[in-house]
Formats: sequence, structure tokens, C-alpha cells
Amino acid sequence: MALMNTYNYLRYTGCRAMGLRLALLVIAAFLLRDAASVKIQAYFNETAELPCQFVNSQNLNLTDLVVFWQNQERMVLYEAYKGKYKPEHVNVNYIGRTSFDQDNWILRLHGIQIKDQGLYQCFIHHMKNPGGMVRVHQNNCELSVLAHFSKPEIVLTSNITRYSTINVTCSSKQGYPKPLKMFFQLVTENSTSDHHGNMMVSQDNVTKLFNLSLSLSVPIPAGEVNVTIFCILKTESMELSSSLLLYRDPMDPLPDTHQVTWIAIAIICGITLGCGIGVYLKRCRNKKQQQFVIAYKGDKNHQTRGGRQ
Repeated sequence: MALMNTYNYLRYTGCRAMGLRLALLVIAAFLLRDAASVKIQAYFNETAELPCQFVNSQNLNLTDLVVFWQNQERMVLYEAYKGKYKPEHVNVNYIGRTSFDQDNWILRLHGIQIKDQGLYQCFIHHMKNPGGMVRVHQNNCELSVLAHFSKPEIVLTSNITRYSTINVTCSSKQGYPKPLKMFFQLVTENSTSDHHGNMMVSQDNVTKLFNLSLSLSVPIPAGEVNVTIFCILKTESMELSSSLLLYRDPMDPLPDTHQVTWIAIAIICGITLGCGIGVYLKRCRNKKQQQFVIAYKGDKNHQTRGGRQ
């Protein structure tokens, strides 16, 4: 009985150890795969170079090799079988889009689109025996795609007035990936202030590029002559900006709060005085009309009496 228990224990611990080793091997395989992947970048509508990084130390002839690239979905981009291009094995999405540099073992993928980003693998097999192949090389590369946003464009959406804010809109188009942020910056001779808001982002259904827009009401500082407003767009790799200069006439400065108060009082007094003068003149006019009517009636009565005599 004791021997059986010992056997079961060893069997259980052995299975656990084997399972642990298997899990570690799987994790290590994923880590090595990521570590071995070469990171490359390409720009939208341009050409990406997918390296195979093969060192032909044995001076193998291309006619004895099978070379091909595939994406992460195992779609074949390019295949050279014994030195000859095999378009019948190439996925339709990559027909006419590749060129192979056999001197440097590089596959060039032309007309890069956003959907092209991801993992690519290069395989090289040696045809040692008739009907048999031996893999002699494999390389992974990770492609990311970039597209430069257009220079930000600032548009005033309301007239510039002295006593209010200005409404401005900034836009930028056809970029990838999403930027970190977009904001306005107001710069005067005495201060600099940043103004943030909700950046509107839309994505083209075909190209997958992003269009951006930001609209804000920005207060103009009182007493400043030259005010410059910047629209700043920050991405992971660069910063874009554009500016708009707002100018005020220094001979016509903004009134302060006390001046505005006295102007309002003067206007009210003027209106009150005008109304008082109007009422006075109207009363005088009515009084003269009444005196004229009384005088007219008196003359008429006098004439009537004279006729009777």
C-alpha cells in the first residue's frame, strides 16, 4: 500500500513538472518570436522593405532554394521556386505589388496601405533531395504604417470683437495613427495660455486614415495689441503647428470697467434728459394751443354781440 502511494505521488508530481515545463516552453516560444521580430516602418502609399536577413554562408544557389514570404494570416506575398517567380501561389491582394532583391534578400512591398501592417515571415528551404525540402532559414518582421497629417488649418468662425471671445476651428487631414492631442495656444507679449477641448476624430472607410477637427471659444486678453493663436498637433513622432496673428489698433485701446460704467451712466442720463425736454416741450405746445382756442372763442362771442346791436 505504501509502495502504491509512493508511485502515485511520483506520477502526480512528474505530470505537474511536465505540464509546467510545457507551459514555460510555450511562453518562451512566444517571447522569442516577439524578440526576433524586426520592427520596420513604412509610409502610406510608399514602399516597405521586408528583410529576410539570410546569410548565405554555404553559397547556396537560388535555383536550389524555395523562398517565400507570408503575412500573419498565412497569405503568400511572394514565392520563388528554384529561382522562378510563382504568381499562381501568391494571394490576389499582393499580385503586382512586390519585387524581390535577391542580392540583399529583401522583399519590397509597394503601395503600402494601413491594412498591410502586421507580422510578416520569410522562409527559405533547400531542395536537397528530389521531392524533399529542408528549412534553412526563417525571419519575422513587424510592419507598422505611418501617414503624415496635413498642416493644421485655423479658421475664424466668428467676427473679431473687442468685448468677447473668438470662435476658432482647427483641422488636419489624412493621418495615421491617431495623434496624441490637438490644442490651441494663445501667445501675447505678457502671457502664454493653452486651451484644450474635445478633438473630433473621423476615419475614412476605405483608406482608414484619420481626419481631425477642434473648435473652441478662446478669450482675448484685454489690453493686448498683438495676439497670436497657434493650433498644435502632437503625434508620437512629430509636432505640427500653424498660427494666426490677431492685431488691435494701439490708438484705440479697450476701455476699462470704470470707463464702461461712466459711459453707461452718461447714456442713461442723456436719455432721461431727452425724455424730460420732450415732455416739457409737449406741455408748452398744448398750453399755447389752449390759449389760442380761448382767444378765438372770445373774439367770436364779441362779433356775435356786435351784430345783434
